[in-house]
Amino acid sequence: MRPGRSPRLLVLALAIGQGPARADEAAQVAAVQTVTVVATTVLPGAGTPLSQVPANVQALRGDALSPMRAATLAQALDRGVGSVNVNDTAGNAYQLDVSFRGFTASPALGTPQGLSVFVDGVRVNEAFGDTVNWDLIPAGAIAKVSLIPGSNPVFGLNTLGGALAVTTRDGFEEDGGQVRARGGTWGRAAVDVEGGAHDARLAAFGAASVLHERGWGRHDPSRVAQAFGKLGWRDGANRADLGVSLADTRLEGNQTLPLGWLADWRQAYSWPDHQANRLVFVNANASRRVSPTLLLEANAFHRTLRTFVLNSNVNDAFDTGAGVGPGNEPTGNALNDIRQARSGASLQLTATGAIAGHANHLGVGASVESGFTRFTQSDQEAGESRDTTSSAPVTLRTSLHARAADAGVYATDTFGIDERTFLVVSGRYDAARIVLADQLGTALDGRHVFRRLNPAVGLTSNPTPALTLYATYNEGLRVPTPVELSCADPAAPCALPNAFSSDPALKPVISRNAEFGARGKAGDALEWSLALFRTDLRDDIQFISSGGGATNAGYFRNVGITRRQGVELGLQSRVDALALSARYSLVDATFRTPLVMNSPNNSTAAPITCDACTDIAVRPGNHLPGIARNTLKVNASWTFRQGTVVGLTLVSQSGTWARGDENNADANGRVPGFTLFDLDARVPLGAGWEVFANVDNVFDRRTSTFGALGQDVFTGPGRSFDATGATWRREQFRVAGAPRGAWLGVTWRFGALATDAP
Repeated sequence: MRPGRSPRLLVLALAIGQGPARADEAAQVAAVQTVTVVATTVLPGAGTPLSQVPANVQALRGDALSPMRAATLAQALDRGVGSVNVNDTAGNAYQLDVSFRGFTASPALGTPQGLSVFVDGVRVNEAFGDTVNWDLIPAGAIAKVSLIPGSNPVFGLNTLGGALAVTTRDGFEEDGGQVRARGGTWGRAAVDVEGGAHDARLAAFGAASVLHERGWGRHDPSRVAQAFGKLGWRDGANRADLGVSLADTRLEGNQTLPLGWLADWRQAYSWPDHQANRLVFVNANASRRVSPTLLLEANAFHRTLRTFVLNSNVNDAFDTGAGVGPGNEPTGNALNDIRQARSGASLQLTATGAIAGHANHLGVGASVESGFTRFTQSDQEAGESRDTTSSAPVTLRTSLHARAADAGVYATDTFGIDERTFLVVSGRYDAARIVLADQLGTALDGRHVFRRLNPAVGLTSNPTPALTLYATYNEGLRVPTPVELSCADPAAPCALPNAFSSDPALKPVISRNAEFGARGKAGDALEWSLALFRTDLRDDIQFISSGGGATNAGYFRNVGITRRQGVELGLQSRVDALALSARYSLVDATFRTPLVMNSPNNSTAAPITCDACTDIAVRPGNHLPGIARNTLKVNASWTFRQGTVVGLTLVSQSGTWARGDENNADANGRVPGFTLFDLDARVPLGAGWEVFANVDNVFDRRTSTFGALGQDVFTGPGRSFDATGATWRREQFRVAGAPRGAWLGVTWRFGALATDAP
């Protein structure tokens, strides 16, 4: 992020080659500015004027990730982008599920993913489960972020609901640096260092950060270490960059709690639960201006990630008729070692020459990538205690090798019918292959191939310079991930991300998206946007809970057609020292195909498919779990004469349905909605020094963003395990939200940044 610059939400645009922000602008996402050029391809290309883009693109500058605004990119998206809400399924702020228009990008292995995430043109959804690890994206290295909605096929696989494109900072736009230190509530302490330098042809930029936090719960400490470096070369219009990202993180979470336990919301149901990640990511980009109207770009990358996960679990197979002991312990641990490596390359040609006197912007490209995963899962018995720390032997249960490869070619063309009207036509053909190889036998072996051509068409019209109307239709493809293909049997549910079995093949998910919208200005001080959208998924894949004491046990299943539709409204204004923005979204996410699902902990479960079954009937119109129907974000900031900035953020969302309550009929109802207020301020002291502070959840509201139906088995005295099973209770489990937190920090800028600071 650029020190001393204010966080600004660049609504409806991704700036290309954006210059430095003015120092007197507000330190808020709410401070807005319209830009006229956006990126509509994975590689930057030549950029497309906003008036020709048929989509409600939203974007952030990296300044919005300042520690006084948000600790992670996921939190920044939640606070500043419309139609986004987060689910804290793991009980840790650095492992949030991000939902946009009802589609998810999550670090949780097994969560059905629907958003693709790119860093400098490289898709960072991991190979094994399409997961997105927000703790591995270095916040201090981000220059800008763009969220492109819909199923734009140019962005390739998994772009069902949208694509998030992250562009990192560049030494050619940096001269100087900063050191920042902060600390406060929950034992959080962090140090960030950033800096860059350049001459006429060479440039370098680096960023590093270290964070330690005790956590607000009893068992949720975090450690995050990130480093990023980029070397750049320029020769006129030609350029080349080499970037390296390193990360080493260890995150623990509180799990979900039964409703009856939430009076003591700092406790954990069982513990420990932690995930450790180690990342090495190398990315090379180059571009050559072949002629004034031709730009050739290329990209190559290699990414390795090792993940170790320890989950404390309740034994769903515990026999209440047998005594507690070896072979029949109430609790245990699942230990997972996941080693992933992925390499790939892409090539793109952009032509901007006119055709028969009509403006035309053509981009054609191709990409190929291959990922290899070594996955092992082991079990360990742990006794009766909720603390599952154990010295018992570890038994290997699963050893799986998975290779996922994809090759695609694409084209997109924007043709000027006249000076005010533009037709956009795009398409991409993908061929994907997934090969599973069981290392302990042959039960998991499998080979799956998926191919499809996905089209898109759009139209924009600009009746006046202050008004743009647009309409678009596009289609996308998501292929089942290796983890989904290995966990799709109702008779053999998986305690994700743990157990696997030989399962029936899943069908690929096909999205069909339509969007209509308008954007414009009312005078110089007000900008507005309106978007209506509908996305239907054919053969959607959902995780179906199987019940028992482990709320994460279940299997994957194609569930027919699901729909996400809604409306987005945005207003932003700046009058003198006051900056305001408001974004409201309605997302109606529903099942459209009648289903019968197993949900034994739902209060309405009944024997539908067999006499001993515990089923629920899901009807068209029932809402998908975990997706807020209404969200509202309001940002306001005031800049004082001497550069002091005070800001207020409001985030409000309606309730969500719990996993396992797909029929929306369980007696516990929805997980309640909430409204939260955050405050932040920064005060320049001169000579490059600045102090800042922020307070999250100012009124200390008790909240939850995720729920799941489960069975509470710790119903004995002192919440001990009841080995008889006589008092076990079906309950709704929720993740408790973070309480009020406050932090104070200081920044020192040096070099050109010191003289440019307020």
